[in-house]
Amino acid sequence: MAYMHGVRIQENPTSISTPVSNMSGVPVIFGTAPVNLASDPKSAANRLFLCNTFAEACEAVGYSNDYENYTLCQAVDAFFKVFGVGPVVLCNVLDPAVHKAAYSEELSVVDGQAVSTKKGILLDGLTAGSLVQGEDYTVSFDSEGYLVVTVIKEGVTTLEMAGSMLDAKKVSAEDIIGHYDTETGEETGIELVRKVYPAFGVTPGLLLAPGWSHIPVVGLALAEKCADVNGIFKCECIVDIDTEKAGVYTAAESVKAESGFSSAHTICVWPMVKCGEKVMYYSAIYAAMACFTDYNNDSVPNLSPSNHALKITATVTHGGKEINLDINQANELNGAGIVTAVNTNGFRSWGNNTAAYPAITDPKDRWISCRRFFSWWGNSFITTYLEKVDSPANYRLIESIVDSENVRGNSLVSQGKCAGIRMVYSKDDNPTEKVIDGKIVFRQYLAPFTPAEDILNVLEFDPSMIEAALGGE
Repeated sequence: MAYMHGVRIQENPTSISTPVSNMSGVPVIFGTAPVNLASDPKSAANRLFLCNTFAEACEAVGYSNDYENYTLCQAVDAFFKVFGVGPVVLCNVLDPAVHKAAYSEELSVVDGQAVSTKKGILLDGLTAGSLVQGEDYTVSFDSEGYLVVTVIKEGVTTLEMAGSMLDAKKVSAEDIIGHYDTETGEETGIELVRKVYPAFGVTPGLLLAPGWSHIPVVGLALAEKCADVNGIFKCECIVDIDTEKAGVYTAAESVKAESGFSSAHTICVWPMVKCGEKVMYYSAIYAAMACFTDYNNDSVPNLSPSNHALKITATVTHGGKEINLDINQANELNGAGIVTAVNTNGFRSWGNNTAAYPAITDPKDRWISCRRFFSWWGNSFITTYLEKVDSPANYRLIESIVDSENVRGNSLVSQGKCAGIRMVYSKDDNPTEKVIDGKIVFRQYLAPFTPAEDILNVLEFDPSMIEAALGGE
């Protein structure tokens, strides 16, 4: 170590602010991550991690700016760096025991250290010729994810490194979709959505897999899970439309149709985006923006995520070609059930319709804000009254549920978050034989406000005003 004498300074990287907490429903994100940088690489595959901060995400699955190979990282960036909102549930499917390749490299030692030129190196099984790790050398990773070897043994000028490294290219869409093994009970990929509520006590709000959801089988798997989580919950998913197939906006509608994206629980987005020099799938930024919007609205998802600032610098295709849509072009996409982005003195999200539109025009399933409100309200009803299950089916139970729901609904109405919410218990829905059989039915009417999507101001020239101004007496 160098001998220090004098006055010195040290500059640390800019710290990331503590993210705010959105409780409208946690986003669950699937993809690949540089798990060699995680605190426990062997346990980082096909496992759910509830992360409240950027540091927790890095510790759980690792982080890299290589978004093409490590798709989870763009969502981590979007949530914790760009919008500063959490929590998120992360699920990495890159298994270091399966998705790996051989690694070998000769490194030159300079001032007692050698730095690799490759990323994704696994420390497990790593060797440096005949040298003994811990005695002759130590290993670590720098801020960019490159292996740093610090040589303790004197006289060493080169290192013959060998071992394994991550190979994200070996991960397939089938790995993201996952499976359930009936013999072992093992669950992987998107199948793990089932474990979110039992593991963390929070309900999924949005499902996404940036970098993968543009593949139709993945996007459809996300949509299928949204309609039935744990047999009781509902949520929405955000899927990207493939910008390699739809390089221009006029092709996006046909690619959406070919992909089969038509669920009311699906939000289709196009194209991709840039944050500075980083290219991201739009679903990552859109999800973070939607959660940030919810946070600023008391974690109530009644506001449309349309016409909100995206904090991006450009909209692009997969090849990096910039896309600049005007309002008319963006509206064409909206009419096909596709959310896009427009630059109106800064990029903003643009679009209110779920993927079900225009085939479905029921406001509950057409409008993104209404669909998310219904899912959120239903999930909150279940989690609130789950403890009442198996209580005596008497008047006190019925009255407490009806009164509590109407009070909760009136509170939102008074805040201007919906037009009305009303619950009723009807004898017609609850004949004696059904009650004896342990069945109770309530009816609840929800009226979240629909978005003011089209505001028209009719201008007309009025000659009488000229006459009044110039006519005199």
